[in-house]
Amino acid sequence: MFRPKTRYVSLPSPRAGVGEEVDRLVCPKCDTSLEPARLTAALRVCYRCGYHFRLRAHERIAMLTEPESFHEEDSEVVAQDVLGFKDSQPYTKRIEQSRANSGMNEAAVWGEASLAGHRIVIMCLDFSFMGGSMGAATGDKITRAIERATGNRLPLLTISASGGARMQEGVLSLMQMAKTAAALGRLGVARVPHFSLLTDPTMGGVTASFASLGDVILAEPGAMIGFAGARVIQQATYETLPEGFQTAEFLWKHGMIDMVVPRPELGAVLRQLLDLYTANGTPSDFQLPAVPARSAAKAPAKSGV
Repeated sequence: MFRPKTRYVSLPSPRAGVGEEVDRLVCPKCDTSLEPARLTAALRVCYRCGYHFRLRAHERIAMLTEPESFHEEDSEVVAQDVLGFKDSQPYTKRIEQSRANSGMNEAAVWGEASLAGHRIVIMCLDFSFMGGSMGAATGDKITRAIERATGNRLPLLTISASGGARMQEGVLSLMQMAKTAAALGRLGVARVPHFSLLTDPTMGGVTASFASLGDVILAEPGAMIGFAGARVIQQATYETLPEGFQTAEFLWKHGMIDMVVPRPELGAVLRQLLDLYTANGTPSDFQLPAVPARSAAKAPAKSGV
């Protein structure tokens, strides 16, 4: 499925003097020139057509959480080239380029924060770091976030933006699907809620693991969500695919996700969900179910590769 790219152009401003120009954005959906300041105030949602521009992980976290409440964990956890992988260039070089271009050490950012008076654990993927792909380090950070939520009995919010598994790490990347899903199984036994927010794009192994295992699954309007790409599916099935079949709206209509929520409304919706899923508004009031003997006898193991 074709995804339009953001175009940056320099256009004369109606208020600019002779010879003066200002940088503007062109919306890839409605082709309208947008004022950057006004677009920022609108949370990077086109104020003409509602197109949702992509956000960086820290932008999303700052948008949803209370000021200065977020404390990042495990920022030192980084990808390792354990396979010595090389395609058109070595994997180590790709990692270095992603770090330089994104200013991040890995695709996942997580920590504790406050949202509308609720203390939560939040994990966000950043598409600017190798397409938000899930390698061993990414999966380890996601698992640590889940384990913190389980151990401290804090609601978990995951925000996905990913092309899927990181092919440069082979089977080690695929293992993260099982590892994150198993960690969420322990979170479920503890009766701690997991809210999953799918943003553009959420594909591949991320969709096939933790992103689809939320108690409530939300998505931003127009987000591309799926496993394989449309071209791969069409070539494999020889079928004509429905229009927009991998959009958030299509998935909501067919019962795959629970809600499609415009970005400006996300904070209010998450506050309502936290109020609903926490007894008397405090996560500590959750009632634990009876735990099977084999689970109670052994604490969740520390995540490895």
